[in-house]
Amino acid sequence: MTPGRGSALRSLAWDHGVVSVQALGGMIGPTAFVLPDGRQASPFHIPPWHADPQMRDEGGMLGGLRGEWPCVPFGYPFPSDERSADWPAGIEERAAVAHAHGYSSNVAWTFGDPAPDHIALSVETPEDQAVRRLRRIVRPDPGAAALDIELTVEMRRPAREPMAIHGCFALPPVAGAARLVPGPFREGRTFPGTVEPSAPIFAVDATFADLAEVPGRKGAPVDATRLPFAADGEDLLQLNDVTGPMALIDSGRGIRTTLDWDRSVLPSVLLWFSNRGRPMAPWNNRHLCLGIEPVCSAFGMSPDMSRADNPITRAGTPTAVALSPDAPLTLRYRVAVTPEETQP
Repeated sequence: MTPGRGSALRSLAWDHGVVSVQALGGMIGPTAFVLPDGRQASPFHIPPWHADPQMRDEGGMLGGLRGEWPCVPFGYPFPSDERSADWPAGIEERAAVAHAHGYSSNVAWTFGDPAPDHIALSVETPEDQAVRRLRRIVRPDPGAAALDIELTVEMRRPAREPMAIHGCFALPPVAGAARLVPGPFREGRTFPGTVEPSAPIFAVDATFADLAEVPGRKGAPVDATRLPFAADGEDLLQLNDVTGPMALIDSGRGIRTTLDWDRSVLPSVLLWFSNRGRPMAPWNNRHLCLGIEPVCSAFGMSPDMSRADNPITRAGTPTAVALSPDAPLTLRYRVAVTPEETQP
């Protein structure tokens, strides 16, 4: 396999489902969970261009976009003239990255030896990068429709890096048929810029306390808990100092998907509302997905912005993780699927 191609796949079945992991980005691919009543649920997102051979072979991370993967370092430059003076000037305009969301998001990982109870894989980075190696274990829970995931970050030299779990979850086609239930958070922020000029959703660089009442671009508040939106849109929100798991409920199917993680490492959640808002190929106003992304980052902007003094850090929430070659960091998290009326 050459870097950028994600056709290599490893799958594992257990009593409560089947999980697949692809080499590209180490991403979780098509996965089905079996609930106690026999229903099957596939909560992870697969984009509408998944069967396009050109995108699969040449589209890199976007071509192989799937349901969940780690990003270290997380982010890419986002120049904008809309940021307030609270944000440091010039960083995004000067910043440059070789790989959006990190080298590991854009190349094929190496699978470990096959095992009956988990899928292991790893990726080595180029010598010029502070991050040396990422190792990842995806382990189905033998007693539940759930995955326990472990990420270990090994360093070549000390560095402060933004990190993320890039979860992408499928949304039903009917407006408002899904409900997002956030964990408690100290502060919510709208993106300090415009993600998609043709289809913004939220006001620029505003704060909020309730995800059901987010300042809207057109003035009226937006309920960001009822998804998908009826109108096309593309935007980001960040919840800081989150103290509980995130859940997405598909009300039509009666299924709850819960993402829980170590919030001492990733204190915030970046929410990516990809609601048919991007008109260019391969998006073509057809991409419907909710990104639930536990992060230590400033909105997934450039790593330089996340390492800098910014409004989020000044409010007390870190946006980069201090990493050392002397002590590899291991992050554990869990994705569970249950009937809507129960909680894992």
